Amino acid sequence: MKPNETATRSDELYEQLLGMIACTQLAPGERLPSERKLSEEQGLSREMVRQATTRLQAVGFVEVSQGRANRVANLVEPHLNLPLEGLGDDLAFQLQVLEVRAFLEGECAWYCATRASEAELGLLSEEYGRLYERGQRETTLARAKADLQFHTLIARYSHHLLLVSFSQIFYERYFNAIYGVLSRTLKKFGRYPEGIRGQHADIHRAIQARDAETARRVARDHILYTRGLLEAD
Repeated sequence: MKPNETATRSDELYEQLLGMIACTQLAPGERLPSERKLSEEQGLSREMVRQATTRLQAVGFVEVSQGRANRVANLVEPHLNLPLEGLGDDLAFQLQVLEVRAFLEGECAWYCATRASEAELGLLSEEYGRLYERGQRETTLARAKADLQFHTLIARYSHHLLLVSFSQIFYERYFNAIYGVLSRTLKKFGRYPEGIRGQHADIHRAIQARDAETARRVARDHILYTRGLLEAD
């Protein structure tokens, strides 16, 4: 193969992987396919594959760790310094976190209803089915994680790179506040409010129906409902 042809094939793979990252077919934090797999799938030498992945690393789209798989980088993280991670038990801060979640999850639900594949809707439906099975048997911490996993999957299937990137950072940074909201709610009412279960059903139903406007509205209302419960303290 001629040198310029080698460069062209490597450039094509670079553009292909870049497109997959841009539409979150390869999402932040996910493993990049191995050199061996890409080489076999694309009919390229490992050297050409390495040239493409090295370019992705050079422009910040891929993180490379010695002895570990290459992963898609979170492009927002280096530019975002979210403050006050230690205020998980502070009610005023919890209310602020809920306000941001209302906007974030409304937009994620809108794009998920619009862009998720049929296979992804099937996976979301399976996750919805597991949501309360896990939550009813487990601790408050496990319930918080199960609840957030459902919302995280909606964000993942929004195929909106900035929403996926920001939601990853936001949920990780402020999990203590999100857990604190559920803990405070359970202490106040002695149980998981029934309204929340129905709201999850509404979100799931709207996304499955690809009713983006309803999905956005009910996802926002779901978070603001919880905020209203706590604000009455």
